[in-house]
Amino acid sequence: MSTSFDFQGRVVLVTGASGALGSAIAAAFDDAGATVCGADIVAPEDEESLVDPDVVDYYRGDFTDEDDVAGVVESVVDTHGGIDHLCAVAGTWRGGDPIHETDTETFDFLFDVNCKTMFLAAKHALPHLQAREGSVVSVASRSSLSGGAGDGPYRASKAAVRLLTETVAAENEGVVRANAVMPSVIDTPMNRDMMSGADHDAWVDPADIARTVMALCSDATPVTSGAAVPVYGES
Repeated sequence: MSTSFDFQGRVVLVTGASGALGSAIAAAFDDAGATVCGADIVAPEDEESLVDPDVVDYYRGDFTDEDDVAGVVESVVDTHGGIDHLCAVAGTWRGGDPIHETDTETFDFLFDVNCKTMFLAAKHALPHLQAREGSVVSVASRSSLSGGAGDGPYRASKAAVRLLTETVAAENEGVVRANAVMPSVIDTPMNRDMMSGADHDAWVDPADIARTVMALCSDATPVTSGAAVPVYGES
C-alpha cells in the first residue's frame, strides 16, 4: 500500500537541512508540494552538503546563535508569509569516552548542537506556528531512553530534546502539535565510514524517517502530540 502526502501551500522550516537526515526530509516535503526553507551553516553548494539546491530556499544560520535563529525565522516569514511546520533536525554525535574522561568542551558542544538548536528554533518559530496551528517535529534518539557507556553527554542532550518537545506539546495543547522521532543508527555516509564493518542492511534509510516526519506533520495524525516515535527499524 502506498501513501501520499499533500503539503501544497505549506511552508516548512528544516534545520540541519544540508545533512543526511535533513536533506531527506527537505526532499520529501518538496516532493509533497511544500515550500521548503532549509537552514544550515553549510550551504547547499558546499561539497559537504547532501541537499539538492533546487529543493530548498536556503537560509544560512547557526542555530546555536539566537540572533541567527531570529533572523532566519524573520526572513522566512517575511518572504513566505508564515511557517506551518518546523522540523528541528540539526544535531550531531560525539562519544567514546566515559564521563570522567569527557572534556567540558565536548559536553557543551553536544548540548549546543543537539538541544540548544531545537530550543531556539522552537522558541522563535512557535508564534508563527501558533498562528497557523502548525506542528513541530524534533529528532531525539533511541539512546536517549537509557544511560550507556561512552556517550553519556550525547544521550543526555537527546533526552533533553525529547523532554523539550513534550513541553512544547503540553504548552500548546490544541494549537500546535509537537512530536519527536527517535532513530537508532541511520544509514548515512558518515556512519558507514565510522562503522564500516557493521550490518548496514539493518540501518534505517533517512528517506523512511522522512516519511514518518511528514506523517506527524500531516492530517493523518491529528491527535498525536507529545509522542516520542521509534524510527529505528531493526537496528
